[in-house]
Amino acid sequence: MTKWQGLVLASVLTLVFIGLAPLLQPPWLLTLFLVLFSLLLLLIRDTRYISLSIIALAVLYCLGWLSTFVFTCTLGIVVFGEVAFRLTGGGHASYIYHMLAAIVLSIAVMFYLNYTVALVALMGVVAAVLLRAVLGGRDDALMVEALGVAMTMFLFEELKYEVDLSILIAAVVIAFGFGYTSYHLRVADISGLFSGAMIGIILIVFADVRWFLIMLTFFIIGAGATRYRYADKERFGVAQEHGGVRGYFNVFANGLVATGGAILYGIFGNPAFVALFMSSVASASADTAASEIGVTGKTPYLITTFKPVPRGTNGGVTLRGEVAAILASVIVAAVAWAMGVADPKLALVTLIAGFIGTNVDSLVGATLENSGRIGNSGTNLTATFFGGVAGMLLYMLW
Repeated sequence: MTKWQGLVLASVLTLVFIGLAPLLQPPWLLTLFLVLFSLLLLLIRDTRYISLSIIALAVLYCLGWLSTFVFTCTLGIVVFGEVAFRLTGGGHASYIYHMLAAIVLSIAVMFYLNYTVALVALMGVVAAVLLRAVLGGRDDALMVEALGVAMTMFLFEELKYEVDLSILIAAVVIAFGFGYTSYHLRVADISGLFSGAMIGIILIVFADVRWFLIMLTFFIIGAGATRYRYADKERFGVAQEHGGVRGYFNVFANGLVATGGAILYGIFGNPAFVALFMSSVASASADTAASEIGVTGKTPYLITTFKPVPRGTNGGVTLRGEVAAILASVIVAAVAWAMGVADPKLALVTLIAGFIGTNVDSLVGATLENSGRIGNSGTNLTATFFGGVAGMLLYMLW
């Protein structure tokens, strides 16, 4: 068979087994049939990893780790998303068709199984298209995508968090509008588009749109700081590659802790998690401003020894960088205060936490990053974590 016949067969098998899933019980019975039929795909050119991903999902379903909805929806998202992606040429526009196919399939499965938590399906779709962008042409991309989508949906299903459909739709429109704008302006690449959209949706759903705007403040500060005296930074040899275009590594390294704070706040409603969110965003903003603006200052000094070091050295600090960090934190705190997210106490905590976070970044950069034990993204994640936790503790103990 040709690969197109194989894709059609995979799609038909997927639809058949989605239809049979609620009827063939216990789960091992469906798994048995699914594995046997999927093995046929192993004989078809270019469908090996589709069949292996189907088998992997079937085994997880058989073990009881995935609900019927998560199993069937993941199966449909991965297979039909991949078919749409390949049939449309695999270019950047193909990600739109991938996502649309996955959305249509998810809605159909929700109606068929009378499933009402649309957030679970949506996060599965976004995770699928993000992983497709990240993994690119890797041979095992479908295997990783299938497991990633299943685990994402499993986690959001376990949260048992329901949101009004109108809010969810608004979150999608706002988050993807921001993501596309960032991509169009060359602030983010295709993986940065989808990872930023995922974070945006979570912030709006678990908190509200003001939290998204605060995170947007960080991205604006980061983009502005990166473009600041860019020609000089190129001359110094310390400019960001690709004009400072952000990918998923950078987005998650700077936004993961803040996103966790938003989820925790949405579930528990404790104001301490507002402080965690605010302090983490301030740390990310302060660190980016300090790095991008501080490098244009006078001779930097290593934070651990206070000895002069070349520009761009991890852990090198300048007076200009420290001032830029404070100003970035002030901007984040002021935006949050103006929108009613932060009171004066939290605004001051945010400012302090931002200063802590950027200097933690310098300490980690001077020690762990310079020694090669972690990369820049690991340094950023560590800084936002410690800055966020420090701010939360300050707020709780004040």
